[in-house]
Amino acid sequence: MLKTLLRYFKPHMKLFLLDMFCAVLASAIDLAFPMVSRYAMYTLLPDRLFGAFFALMTAVAVSYVIRSVCFYVMTYWGHTFGARVEADIRADLFRHLQDLDFEFYDQMRTGNLMSRLTGDLFEITELAHHGPEDLLISLLTVVGSLIIMFTIEWRLALVVSVLIPVFLAITVMQRRNMSQTSTNVKKKLAGINTSIETSLSGMKTSKAFANEEVDNERFTDANMQYRTAKKDFYQAMGIFFASQEFFMGILPAVVIAVGGFLIMNGQMNYIDLITFTLFVSSFVTPIRKMAQFAEIFTSGMAGLRRFEEVMAMEPSVEEKPDAAELKVTEGCVDIDHVSFSYVHNPEVLHDIDLHVAGGEMIAVVGASGGGKTTLCQLIPRFYDVVSGSIRIDGTDIRDVTKKSLRSSVGIVQQEVFIFADTIRENIRYGRPDASDLEVEEAARRAEIYEDIIRMPEGFDTYVGERGTKLSGGQRQRVSIARIFLKDPAVLILDEATSALDTITEEHIQRSFDELMKSRTSFVIAHRLSTVRNADRIVVIEEGKIKESGTHEQLLKAGGEYAQLYEAQEL
Repeated sequence: MLKTLLRYFKPHMKLFLLDMFCAVLASAIDLAFPMVSRYAMYTLLPDRLFGAFFALMTAVAVSYVIRSVCFYVMTYWGHTFGARVEADIRADLFRHLQDLDFEFYDQMRTGNLMSRLTGDLFEITELAHHGPEDLLISLLTVVGSLIIMFTIEWRLALVVSVLIPVFLAITVMQRRNMSQTSTNVKKKLAGINTSIETSLSGMKTSKAFANEEVDNERFTDANMQYRTAKKDFYQAMGIFFASQEFFMGILPAVVIAVGGFLIMNGQMNYIDLITFTLFVSSFVTPIRKMAQFAEIFTSGMAGLRRFEEVMAMEPSVEEKPDAAELKVTEGCVDIDHVSFSYVHNPEVLHDIDLHVAGGEMIAVVGASGGGKTTLCQLIPRFYDVVSGSIRIDGTDIRDVTKKSLRSSVGIVQQEVFIFADTIRENIRYGRPDASDLEVEEAARRAEIYEDIIRMPEGFDTYVGERGTKLSGGQRQRVSIARIFLKDPAVLILDEATSALDTITEEHIQRSFDELMKSRTSFVIAHRLSTVRNADRIVVIEEGKIKESGTHEQLLKAGGEYAQLYEAQEL
């Protein structure tokens, strides 16, 4: 996992090296101070070299100015380095999430993904910035101090060097415990993020049903699970830091005790003991940094592990290395003996055989759960067929790039997603490089232009979260305008008017009629009155094509379509 992290260091190596240089310089200054003090007490003061003494103290003051500059650089540019690494990791993660298919999003909750894109990456950033810096400062200070201390009085230095491995052993043991609890906290945090996302998204529904107490209980349960997990983490952290404080308190006491014994035996003098005490005092910062590094490393590695879990996932719909660009000429769609099943689920479609001519309008009807939407989702290759094939103008859709295929297929669904932006940008989403004039023309063809110009800011009107400031009919016509702008060769209308009232549906149907001209169209509909003029009506029940023909032919046959139609006419 560390190799993964180091890969993101390379583009910002100059900042990283600057940060490390400042860390080394700050450590060198900390190491120099006890030796400078020892020299002053041994030589300058006894020899009454006061001028040299004050010059040396001035140099010490200047060095601490330089040290403060180093800490400014480590704080400002070091955090800048961390933020850049975080941005790069987040960009890669988001691009990878874009590559993953519907199957992944069928199983993954939005709140969980939000946690991975925000909280987890922040922990990784802290590891990227503070980890190497804290570890380097700690090692240089502790190892450098020990080397110098051995040159002064090896017996006392030996005592100190025996205590440090004990401290490190305790650190390693406690770090493992913190790692486990940190991972558990992240899982619970992802769960509470999911609960919050669900609760906020469904707040209006909650109020409509007066179910605030139910939602509050659900949220409280998730919140309590998080609190329990956090409690375990803080308990592990408390034991960890308590052991550090004990070590940092006992170390100076041991040094003074052993040093005092050596002085009593005439094997050491007061100046060297003072020097040792200064070195031990300088241990406090690196020891705390090592403790901080253990915490940062634990949390960062837990976040990095969850990052790698997502990055290791491969899209179920894979693109061939030599995939070509799809070029649609006539728009013929051949669904050739197709069967399909979702992962770990029974087969949904069974040997579907349907051949559609270019420009033909096909209505797909039948009871809910029969496989109508699933069949249409196979055409833009949101999922891959289990057997059989789907061809557009004779080309197997598995042989072309997903981008060119989906650029050639336009979809209008019942649930329209409207971005929290202006109407202009929501329509332009159909073709991001479209001009304002093209956006306005698409709005006219979707018969929403008049509604837009009556709004306070026209096309620049902000529509709110998920288009809450627009009516259901307006949201649907915005989605139609997107498709006009996209201008696909193949069109799929997936129960696009089923959530609308009859009057609004009739109004929007004119837009659909205009949209479907000269396009191969698949219309999934529950209201059979909207598809009577289809070139062909296909009845799908239990994953199989039961009937196929025109409205008149199917009524005359008296089969399942006739029964459905008569039931709706009653």
